[in-house]
This record gives sequence, C-alpha cells and structure tokens, in this order.
Amino acid sequence: MRFRTLLLILAILLIAGFVALNVEEFTRASPLNLGVTTIQIPLGLVMLMLLVLTAVIFLISMLYMQRKHVLEARTHTRELDAQRELADKAEASRFTELRTYLERQALATQQRESALGAVLADRFAQQQQVLLQRIEQSDNTLAAHLGQLEDRLAQRSTGAGAGVASVPRVLPPADGNTTFR
Repeated sequence: MRFRTLLLILAILLIAGFVALNVEEFTRASPLNLGVTTIQIPLGLVMLMLLVLTAVIFLISMLYMQRKHVLEARTHTRELDAQRELADKAEASRFTELRTYLERQALATQQRESALGAVLADRFAQQQQVLLQRIEQSDNTLAAHLGQLEDRLAQRSTGAGAGVASVPRVLPPADGNTTFR
C-alpha cells in the first residue's frame, strides 16, 4: 500500500480510538445555537459527523480525481498508440522507398556494367584483329627477308664452288608459319 493510504487508515483508527475512549463526552447533550433557535444536542456527535462528512467528501473528491486521471491516461495512451502506428507506417514507407531506390540504382549499375562490358569486348576483338594482322605482316616480312638471304646464300654457294655444302632452305608455308625444308 501507499504511504498516504496507510497514514489515512492510521488517522481513522486514532480518531475511532479517541471517540471510543471519550464516548460519554461525545454523547453528553449541550445547548447548540443555530442562529434562529437553540437546541439540545450532543456537540461531540455533531463534530464527529462533520468530520465524517468531510472525510467522505474528501474520499469522493479523491476517487473522482483518480478516475479522471485514469481516463486521461487512457486517452493519452490511445493517442500515443495512434502516433506510434503512424510513425511505424511512415518508417515502413521510407524503408520501402529506400529499397525501391536501391533496386533502381543496382539495376542502373548492372546496365552500365553490361554496356561497358560489351564495349570492352568489342575493343578487345578489334585489338586482337589488329594484333593478328601485325603478326601476319611480321611473318611475311620475316619470310621475305629470309628468302632474300637464301637467294644470296644460293648465289654465293653456286659462285664460290662445289666445295660448299648446301644450306637448308627456309620456305614460307601457305598458313604463314616458317619452317625449315
């Protein structure tokens, strides 16, 4: 229990004990002036009834304020729940928008990468063709130079005499590779 409740119960018990000890004084009749008339009534009982009436009014007031506070708390709780729900929906909406944005960005990046990959593959193919042409030209040039050297060697060997051994001749094949024959 709360401290205030315990204090109220203790005060009520002390007053009840005080009244029990002094019941004779509380019930003794005394003249009471009401302004218009004077009556004989126990003043202690009148004061006790006024105390009880004040306590009842206080308790009713306290219960009313507590009920009002509980109703306000419930209203605030409902409002907070509604605001929390709105905030959750807004947050979910932002997450959905973010997910959509990220998916669009990922798709755009994939498209750029595939376009760049196609361009890169085309450039590699072009460079490969240029390289193959240069290799073929180098093979042809080398074959032509070797052919000239063979002709010079052949001319020297026929002009110098029969004592020189024949040198193997390099002939360019049809596929562009150079072999000895």
